[in-house]
Amino acid sequence: MKIAFSSVPPRFAAVMLLSAMLGGCTLAPSAGEKEARTRLAQAGDTLRPAAQRPLLPELRSDSPLAEYVRFAVLNHPQVLGAYHDWRASVSRIAPTRALPDPQFTFEADVTSTLMTFMPGLMFDIMTPGKRRAMGREMTAASDVEYRAFVAVALRTAAEARKAWIDLAYVDEAIRLREASIGSLEQSLEIASADYTTGRGMGTLANQVSIQNNTAKVRTDLATLSDRRTAVRVRFKSALGLTPADPDPAWPLAALVPSVVAGEDELWRRASAANPELARMRAMVEMAIASIEVARKARTPDFTVGGMADLKADPLMVRPTATVTLPIWREKIAANIAAAEARRDASAARVTAELINLSAELAQMLYMVREADRMIAYIDETALPNFEQAIATIEAGYQSGMTSPSMIPETQLMALDMRLERVAAMREREIAATELLLLTASATPDEVPVVAESTLSQR
Repeated sequence: MKIAFSSVPPRFAAVMLLSAMLGGCTLAPSAGEKEARTRLAQAGDTLRPAAQRPLLPELRSDSPLAEYVRFAVLNHPQVLGAYHDWRASVSRIAPTRALPDPQFTFEADVTSTLMTFMPGLMFDIMTPGKRRAMGREMTAASDVEYRAFVAVALRTAAEARKAWIDLAYVDEAIRLREASIGSLEQSLEIASADYTTGRGMGTLANQVSIQNNTAKVRTDLATLSDRRTAVRVRFKSALGLTPADPDPAWPLAALVPSVVAGEDELWRRASAANPELARMRAMVEMAIASIEVARKARTPDFTVGGMADLKADPLMVRPTATVTLPIWREKIAANIAAAEARRDASAARVTAELINLSAELAQMLYMVREADRMIAYIDETALPNFEQAIATIEAGYQSGMTSPSMIPETQLMALDMRLERVAAMREREIAATELLLLTASATPDEVPVVAESTLSQR
């Protein structure tokens, strides 16, 4: 619909134009938008203070694991990329609640000469309710990006933890394998001396067996050395360092069991703060907001403006106005139904994620408990028995009742058991890291980028 007046008093036209300009003012930011901007500023102060790279921790070989994790979160480009995606989504909120740009118009009547010359200005007016609904939808979309950013930061922290655990495992396994070679060489010396002198129990078969075992352990040691090279490359990558960057200080630390909360507490934390679950819940909120936007399509939009004929004397002003007619109810109903379907789908995905989360939590907790039982068996039964056996063999050797070759052989079995303990500790800590990721606790408290987010989710 278009309304036009060929000639009206200039004062009336000025009032219409002023009303249009006042109607074009941007709506004030909502509480959700203000909260999103506050969160963004807090994360920006940590990740990009004054638009510069943050001050990274100075890593040393004795630095705690938390310092390496903090370094990774602050330095890794994928965290920065997710932050900028979130920043872009927050920046898109303001345009959705603002009116479209004014339009400059021009009209002229020309016969043999220029008869009329009428420039003008037009304003598209969308109702405040519709713009608020669109602003809420974009605010909800920015919250989805925020949860995605948190998930990326947590995954980065978890990957740094896992790489640190693997590196500590490989270092300890290499140390134990080197000690095993020492025990095997000692056994070979004793077996050779017994075989040469004929005074002991050593045979040629014993020597061949020891040599074979030594060769196998040396092969294992070479494999572990290659594995350490690969793990170091992975560890460097987890810290956000490129191949061209200098190597970090490689950590020199032993694996120790981390504290794992009880099953009920883990479920409470996971159901409240799991990053993927939080992102899906934010998608539900975005779908709900999109329903409101679809319903607001029933409200008409307006265009008002005016043109002035600069050739006329006296001056002629032509105000114009248009209004949309949302009469296609079937189209509006279909858009609303589609938005409601997206909401229902998002809600179903939340339920599915809760089910998957429960299964993952149970699996990781089982792996922790299985490793704990193995470690307890080795510490409380296997290793004490080996120590007792070694003491008994040494006493028997002094009395001439046992062969000295049995001492290094038993020591070798004890070293193999310690290697199993390190492997079990690695599996435990990997599972414990997954639990930290599921409960949004993978980052240390010193990383405010995620610490604030987890608190807000709980």
